[in-house]
Amino acid sequence: MVGPKSSPPKTSSKMHRRSRSGCFTCRLRRKKCDEGKPACKACKHLGLKCDYKRPMWWSNNEQRKQQKEHIKTIIKRTKLSEKTSQLVSMGVDTPPGLSHSLPTSDTYSDAMAHTRAVSVDSQYSLEYDFNQAPVPEHYDGYPPHTITPHYAPPLPYNPYPATPYEVDIKTERQMYVNDVPTRRDSSTSTFSTFQPPPPHATLPSFASDNWIQEDIYDSRRDSFSGEEGLDFNFFDFSHGPPHTTQQAVVQVDDCDRPLLDHFVDNVLRLIFPVLEVNQHGSARSEVILPALESNKCYLHCCLSISAIHLKSTERLHSEQIDNDIMRHRYATISELCEALNRDTDHQQILEATLGMIFFQCAVGRPDDILPDIAWHQHFQAASSLVRKLELPHAMVRVSNSQMHPPFNMTLASWIDILGATMLGRAPHFADTYREKHLSASTSGLCELMGCEDRMMYLISEIACLDALKIEGTVDDAQLCTHITLLGQQIDLTEPPPGTVDYAYSTTGAIRPKQLSKNMTAIFRLAARIYLCSLVPAFERSQDSMIALITRLTEFLEFIPSGPDGFDRSLVWPMLIGGSLSTPTSSFRRVFAERVERLGEHAEFGSFGRMVRLLQEVWRQADAPAGVEDGSEGRQNVHWRDVMRQKGWDFLLI
Repeated sequence: MVGPKSSPPKTSSKMHRRSRSGCFTCRLRRKKCDEGKPACKACKHLGLKCDYKRPMWWSNNEQRKQQKEHIKTIIKRTKLSEKTSQLVSMGVDTPPGLSHSLPTSDTYSDAMAHTRAVSVDSQYSLEYDFNQAPVPEHYDGYPPHTITPHYAPPLPYNPYPATPYEVDIKTERQMYVNDVPTRRDSSTSTFSTFQPPPPHATLPSFASDNWIQEDIYDSRRDSFSGEEGLDFNFFDFSHGPPHTTQQAVVQVDDCDRPLLDHFVDNVLRLIFPVLEVNQHGSARSEVILPALESNKCYLHCCLSISAIHLKSTERLHSEQIDNDIMRHRYATISELCEALNRDTDHQQILEATLGMIFFQCAVGRPDDILPDIAWHQHFQAASSLVRKLELPHAMVRVSNSQMHPPFNMTLASWIDILGATMLGRAPHFADTYREKHLSASTSGLCELMGCEDRMMYLISEIACLDALKIEGTVDDAQLCTHITLLGQQIDLTEPPPGTVDYAYSTTGAIRPKQLSKNMTAIFRLAARIYLCSLVPAFERSQDSMIALITRLTEFLEFIPSGPDGFDRSLVWPMLIGGSLSTPTSSFRRVFAERVERLGEHAEFGSFGRMVRLLQEVWRQADAPAGVEDGSEGRQNVHWRDVMRQKGWDFLLI
């Protein structure tokens, strides 16, 4: 007789206590965190941002959902790259991997023979015969009239089957200084005519990873789609139509060659970051290099800017670098004065003058004060040249997308509108912007700097109202009426909800149009804050003002940060919002985090000067009543008053 089975002894189960000290990213994903510092192992492996400080999105359910979707996108992209490398390693006959290439068609095991063309290399390539006759079985995926490839559906019958292939096109550019080759750049782009096979085709499969193959084709379509494309000939450059030459010849003395190399390598990319995203390479090839070749005054200006940047970044303290700065600065001003006296070369003079004003915003520490003419005095001369060249009339005539705004007028407009707020004056060309606003036509400000044109026109109107208030030509009733009307105009520019989104695509590239939408939203909020500050008896502690600054802070999360981000393109809105933030405002915490991500880059240019100014404004505005100068309740300390106290003549744009 078999006795009853004895039940196994019960083991005492211990209660598992969840850790509360893990990173917020793992807590959002409901994954175990190893609590590694500065970033946990899971976040490092998946390429996620590891937050141990409570992020802004944690306390908002909607933002939590958005953050979760963003994390899923990053994880999907990371796994996609891993699976792509697995796909490449599976094919026995797969050609060696090339830069930015997806798996070639040989990876897949269908019956059709797939081939891949030899990479189109430079003239030194020994592998490709440029004189070979076209092979009929190769499908010409890029007819001359087509800018972006079009994936046409396969025909039901074709006696010459279209054979998929990939082509890597390598472009090289050689720069000469005094006929001596000094710099050589190269870039490689990959184009593919491979089409997804029909559903019944045999493909290598991976359990639960069907989304990988879909994303390969989706990302390929995204990268070639015209959704984010912009017209590369958008601006009317002062040097004429786009250059086809691949060589830039700049004549300089041997002693100045290191400064020129430093400018091209390190300074040039800092000047027009938004234009570089919108039209890759145009700032270099259509604006700066042609001017360096043909405009001696502009060349001296750039060499002086290069010396300032070199002194700041390398922390040089020598007579040589100071002499280089002043020598080229003096040469620039001397050339300008001579040209003005001759009353010739107006376009070149304007180009160099705008460079002297605007390039200074990208370099130098706050303490690097040059014993020179103030920026607004330079701009006074520039505005005279703008009128002499009749650029405002040319800008007004740009009434549709088929006409190109003059580049120099667009840059002058940006300096004019935001520079007017620095001085408490009306912009020089306010009437032109008003006319452009009424006609709803473009000036190229969005493509050049990131903020939509109509928003900049309204900022010009607010600056005019600010000037009238300072002059005392409007009473409080009239002032409030104008503020109400301008507020209604800003309301008309509000986009539908959900317009602000992450600026990165699923492939990790910046989406230019989305970036402009995000930047415009931040400028719009800054314009509202600027407008509200004109209301009589305004206080920064009002609930409406706190709400506006909080919203601006939330939108900053959608702007890429760090050395390769776009914080330095948002100096003006950060100044307007930050100067009116309270000590407990979330803006100050987020601002400090973004400054930390920028590292030493946060110390240079307009951004570094803006940081210094905000610190001084906060020191005075947050001081207890009567501490600063015996006054009571220093709640509203205007940043312009602080600049006057300190003798700072900054252009913070």
